[in-house]
Amino acid sequence: MLVHSVYFWLRPELTHAQRARFRSEVGKLAAVRTVDKIFIGAPAGTPERGVTDKTFDVALTILFKNAAAHDAYQVDPVHVAFVEGNQASWVRVLVYDSEG
Repeated sequence: MLVHSVYFWLRPELTHAQRARFRSEVGKLAAVRTVDKIFIGAPAGTPERGVTDKTFDVALTILFKNAAAHDAYQVDPVHVAFVEGNQASWVRVLVYDSEG
């Protein structure tokens, strides 16, 4: 299994409606056929600790069967369209990929 975790920091000037639209756009990534499971969220309301980072706006976690499924996702037209159509909404993005 490959876990693809993506954290987005959105432009501060985005309105509430624009932020909601972005989150909706992230949800469209579930249509990629190699996606096994997808989770979309925001920073949790857990207590602050020195090891946590709650500065991001949107978290995306996708589970893939294997690295080949992840690689196919990267070039899938749905993913490519998401990046091209939404990259102006974020100021920073970090990706953490792990295998299990």
